Amino acid sequence: MSSDLIDQLKGQLGANGLPYALPIHPNLVHLTLGLFIVAIAFDIVGVLFPLEKPIFKFLAIPATRSNFFDVGWYNMVAAAVITFFTVAAGFYEILLAEPPADVTSAWGLQAMETMLWHGVGGVVLLLLIVGMAIWRGFQRFLWRRDMARQVQWGYLAAGLFIFVLMFAHGTLGAHLAGEFGVHVSADRLLRLGENPNVLGG
Repeated sequence: MSSDLIDQLKGQLGANGLPYALPIHPNLVHLTLGLFIVAIAFDIVGVLFPLEKPIFKFLAIPATRSNFFDVGWYNMVAAAVITFFTVAAGFYEILLAEPPADVTSAWGLQAMETMLWHGVGGVVLLLLIVGMAIWRGFQRFLWRRDMARQVQWGYLAAGLFIFVLMFAHGTLGAHLAGEFGVHVSADRLLRLGENPNVLGG
């Protein structure tokens, strides 16, 4: 019964191996990355604000320290929320993936190993980002609410460390698309022996 359902679903997939024209996961990934990077970047600017204040004054930019911390907080919350959808879309698209078995990535991994590490990494990053949002909330509303500097140095260091993990994790995702052709229409059509210039999509 379940195999019949899977076969029926596969019959409705497009040239990219998905039931929709463009993969959702890569787009949500970039939203997660952008929100998280902006959150940490604005908190760094807020921490260094006393050093930058003369520059803002010279450029006639009406900036206050609390505004930078506001941007850091709201972007971190948004990153935590959107990452649930990013990971969910990623797992859904992994379930529909049919990667080649005879290709090895630049890191020496097979497609299934790459998908496994990318999936596990996605869950780990989700937990880390949610943890960072909770940590940020405690700093904003409890621990440092009466302090000019709203975030701890350890929080910023953790954010920069997560940047490194995001780079490694993103590279695995890039391998899935670029080297294994997962959900890439042209690559999939070529493996099926069809002309992507004629069929498209």
